[in-house]
This record gives sequence, structure tokens and C-alpha cells, in this order.
Amino acid sequence: MSVLVMKFGGTSVANLDRIRRAAKRVGVEVAKGHNVIVIVSAMAGRTNELVGWVEETSPLFDAREYDAVVSSGENVTAGLMALTLQEMGVPARSWQGWQVPLQTSSAHSSARIESIPTDNINAKFGEGMQVAVVAGFQGISPEGRITTLGRGGSDTTAVAFAAAFDAVRCDIYTDVDGVYTTDPRICEKARKLDRIAFEEMLELASLGAKVLQTRSVELAMRFGVRLRVLSSFEEQSDNAGTLVCAEEDIMESNVVAGVAHSRDEAKLTLISVADRPGIAALIFSSLSEAGVNVDMIVQNISEEGRTDMTFSCPTNQVARAEQALDKAKEAEILNYREVIADTGVAKVSVVGIGMRSHTGVAAKMFKALSDEGINIKVITTSEIKISVLIDRKYTELAVQSLHDAFELEKAV
Repeated sequence: MSVLVMKFGGTSVANLDRIRRAAKRVGVEVAKGHNVIVIVSAMAGRTNELVGWVEETSPLFDAREYDAVVSSGENVTAGLMALTLQEMGVPARSWQGWQVPLQTSSAHSSARIESIPTDNINAKFGEGMQVAVVAGFQGISPEGRITTLGRGGSDTTAVAFAAAFDAVRCDIYTDVDGVYTTDPRICEKARKLDRIAFEEMLELASLGAKVLQTRSVELAMRFGVRLRVLSSFEEQSDNAGTLVCAEEDIMESNVVAGVAHSRDEAKLTLISVADRPGIAALIFSSLSEAGVNVDMIVQNISEEGRTDMTFSCPTNQVARAEQALDKAKEAEILNYREVIADTGVAKVSVVGIGMRSHTGVAAKMFKALSDEGINIKVITTSEIKISVLIDRKYTELAVQSLHDAFELEKAV
């Protein structure tokens, strides 16, 4: 019998009424003849509450105990969902990560999935169970300790199960009804996409679109898992939501699929760095060792053996970056005059697989920003993406002008 994976996020299981609503959706799929694996998140707000309790109890907490506490939210939801399905007459059983067992690395609070044996759940399907309700976000380490996968880990859990069980599809139920050309809260003309390629979704997710977690999209692309993003709160149809799929499954698409933005960006510039072989490696290895996530990088033209190096990173990592660079300077690993931090910037990007075969995208993007008097501070490009750093106060104007320039409100 075919397997379907359904994942319900925190807002979709925020209370008993919503759990009942989600269970009814599961019942519909069971009635169609599927065996269903349901991946659940903790009820909305519960993980933050648990994290707060851990931090209040032990500011320098043991990560193993942190995982033991914060994983409990998903366990509660899984049990309640299984009970609800049983009350509906659907044979269901809850599963915690260690019972599957979902095997992970030992990196507590940010573990990576290593394998998902299918024997235990398949055996129960063979005995008449129709729904396995699995607690998302968690697994078990080689040492036998509970681990968690990091924020958004339930999305990754769902895709991993879909890959392991060769599921027909992985449906991600959330509080939005699909993937849009841009944030509908910023641009009224934003249009819901019927389909989007894995690569486009991966870029949009990494650039600030919060519909899907980046790791889950990476996993889906690697194993060819068809993802569908849809709302828990709207009436469903076979064509509801947005299908995230392989590029060849999309007949035709706009040159640009969407506009993404991230406000939590900062720009740091090292002034007067020695321009010699290996200097970039020294700079960015120092930042990497400090856990700084560097994104855009620009190096100025060298003059008299000195140059300026500019890069972007998340705003909350600026202090860590400055500390790492100062430490490297004091140790005489690096030689620069000063570091200038600009924490008032935002990143705006256009993404589309059509950019591979069409010219003029960059010119159109830059002209649209210029027409609005928006100055570009840094530019980076890839095969299907162009990103710019601009003053944060112009974020919404930039998103709206780019959406209009590429006429994203119009379907192909």
C-alpha cells in the first residue's frame, strides 16, 4: 500500500480543536487507501516555553538535557494526535524518535539524520496500523541519548521519512496556503505559485522565505521527494497549495520565480588589509571558527599592497565577528586598520531557474532599484539568483518595485 507523509506545524496543532481538524485531514487520506506517516511539531509556543525553562534553570546548560526537555513538546502532540485518530476509528499509534529509531549524529540541538530504518513501522502497518504519528524534530544518538535537529527540524523529519519510505508525496501543512512570489504582507500583488522547482525553493528558503526550512528542501532535492505546501485552515482540493518538484516537472515558468528579502543582515568592512595570497583564507577561517555565517563577499581593487574586504553576516553575529577579527589581529594573524560595521542593511534577491537561459535580468533589477532612488551597496550572483544589500529602510519599496518590474503577479 502506498505511503503518504503529512507534516503539521505548531500552529496547525496549537490546541485540541486544531488537532481534531488535522486528524480529519489524515482520515481523508486514509480513506483514499494510503498508509499515512504523520509528523507533528510541538503546539505553537510550547518549544519557546521549554527553551525558556531550560535557560532559566541553567544558563550554561548541558545540551543533552536541553534536548531531553525541548523534545517533549512533540511527544505530547504525537500522543494527542494518535488518541484523536483512535477516537475517529482510525488505527493509529504514536512514535517517539527513539522508537523508530530515527538515528542521528551526536550534535545535540543541531543533530543531523543518519538513517531511518523502516522495519518497525512497516511491521505495524502490516498488522493493521494505518497511521504512524511520529514526533518530529527528534532522534537518538549513537550513545542512546535523545537528540534534536534544530529549529524547523520537523520539516526535515518529514522529508527524511518520505525518502526512507518512498512516499508518494510529502504534504507540509502550515499557516499559509502555499509559496508566494514574495511576502504577501509586503506586496498585495504577490501571487501563489502552483509549482516551484527545488532549486528555486532552496534559494528562497535560504534567502529569508520562511515557508520551508532550508535543510528540508536540500533533502527533498537530493532524494527527489515531491513536497506540497498547503494550509491547515482552508478547504482542500487535489490542486491546493504549492508543489515543490523537479525542474523537468514544470512545463513553463517566469524568468524570475520570486523576490526574497532578509532584514537581519549586517555589512562589515575590513579597511586596509594586506593584499597577499592567503589573506582571504585567514580572514574567513577566523570567522568560521567563531561560528560566523558569512554570505556576500566583495574585495576592492588593491592599491599599494592594501585592499578593503567587505562581507555580510546575520546582525546577531556582528559582535562575534568583530571579536574574532580583533583576536586574529592581536595574534598578528591579520593586519588591517579597522573594521566598520553597518547594521542598517537588508538583503533583497530575485530567484528563478529561467535566469539560466535569459539575459537582462540584472539590468532590469538594477534599473528598477535605481528608478526608486535605492542605492546598492553589495551585489552577488549565482546561476539562478541575484542578491543586493541596500539600506534597510528601503526593503519594502525594493521588494514591491522588483515584483512589479518582473510582472510576477502574472502567471505564464
